[in-house]
Amino acid sequence: MKTASYQRVVLKLSGVALAGESGFGISPSTVSSVAARIVQAHKLGTQLAIVVGAGNLWRGEPASESGMDRATADYMGMLATVMNALALQGAIESLGVPTRVQSAIEMREVAEPYIRRRAIAHLDSDRIVIFAAGTGNPFFTTDTAAALRATEIGAEAVLKATQVDGAYDRDPRLHPDAVRFDTISYIEALNRSLKIMDATAFSLCMEHKMPIMVFRLEDDQSLIRILCGERIGTLVGAES
Repeated sequence: MKTASYQRVVLKLSGVALAGESGFGISPSTVSSVAARIVQAHKLGTQLAIVVGAGNLWRGEPASESGMDRATADYMGMLATVMNALALQGAIESLGVPTRVQSAIEMREVAEPYIRRRAIAHLDSDRIVIFAAGTGNPFFTTDTAAALRATEIGAEAVLKATQVDGAYDRDPRLHPDAVRFDTISYIEALNRSLKIMDATAFSLCMEHKMPIMVFRLEDDQSLIRILCGERIGTLVGAES
């Protein structure tokens, strides 16, 4: 039986991770697959909180560039994250693990309001908590929400699930000779403008010495391997 090395973490999922091959919308089979991996990891004993994005349903920045008011576009994106959170909640609970969705924008009929102490109580009660609606504020990404919530609930790391197996000096899907980093400092990641997280999220993690593990969730057992202390993907921390 594997033993977890982390007591509490925040898993950051992109909305695209729930979309399947089409890259758009919510694929029930893909959501079920992601939920199964999360439940497997939860069985290790690590307290899991999740922040989910909405890129499979809506992207506020491109909409604002096309003329829509940026704040309105961002609020629409926050609402889309709630849809993803509810889909993920249903899939996880179908596998027998109690889950709570907490939204930074109140909508009590479908989710709890975000309350820090209640979120911690849920985690201590062996429930998975899904944080939806970002930070509740426009102009902030769900990456920043993940960094913020991780800091608030006393998580030991942010696990950033991506479509590639770590952080590279350039996009490996476009450049076959791209070089992957095993470790990299916050400062170097910021200076290189690596597309891991936005600058605000990086800065918040750096200030609070919150490690960021960048990995590919689709890889078999990758989440479990990270939680058990195995070094895969890229570690972003104070020193490279």
